[in-house]
Amino acid sequence: MTPAELVSNACPKIGSIGAAFYFIPETTGRGKEHGLDGFRFYFLGRGGVLGDVDAKVIQSAFGYFDGALVAKMWNSAKEKMAPRDAAHLYFECAADLGRRKFSGIAGLDAYCAAAEKVIAAAHPASLALFAGTAAEPLAEDLPARAMQLTAVLREYRGSAHLTAVVASGLSPAVAHAIKRPNDVTTFGYAEAPAIGEGDQAKLDAAEQLTDAIVLTAYRVLDGAEADALMAGVNAMEAALAS
Repeated sequence: MTPAELVSNACPKIGSIGAAFYFIPETTGRGKEHGLDGFRFYFLGRGGVLGDVDAKVIQSAFGYFDGALVAKMWNSAKEKMAPRDAAHLYFECAADLGRRKFSGIAGLDAYCAAAEKVIAAAHPASLALFAGTAAEPLAEDLPARAMQLTAVLREYRGSAHLTAVVASGLSPAVAHAIKRPNDVTTFGYAEAPAIGEGDQAKLDAAEQLTDAIVLTAYRVLDGAEADALMAGVNAMEAALAS
């Protein structure tokens, strides 16, 4: 398996696995203990790695949400809990999901070693949300650590993709509307933005540029390490589906 094939095969699954803890009852329940509903805990927990910053900083890192929604969620959430504390708690929720779902998976040690090698090779320039998440302390037990590392890898490609979208001349709002046409209002927009004739081509170019950005870090894996990463991703995907 070439590095390009690994990126093509693994990253879409990493995207789904890394977000699997966001809105499950166990996570939203932890937020409610601190007066945060699921959406506010999502914003504060995921964005809290950046610290107690202005809402526009969170908008820059999240990218696809309308600025008014970001400001409403972020500002009201941080009245309930300090952002850095929320970030630590949110990352613990990822670990907890790993412990519940991944304890029976063999080979997680090799998966974690490969994932950590990719993360260490990933340059954080322009990828603030990835850098902040990657700086969070990792759990020692393998099932929890595997889930947390997958969440970090998700932020790696996600941050790179936002950079690529802008570089391709496409607004994040339009990119979001193309990719998630049924989630326009959920992301704070009263109506979908107009999609131009060439916008799909720009999004396709952004996807290719994203792969090119992250490929450098995935190239550090040798064949056995790449296989271990892919095997771990497939096993975690199956465990979450069961």
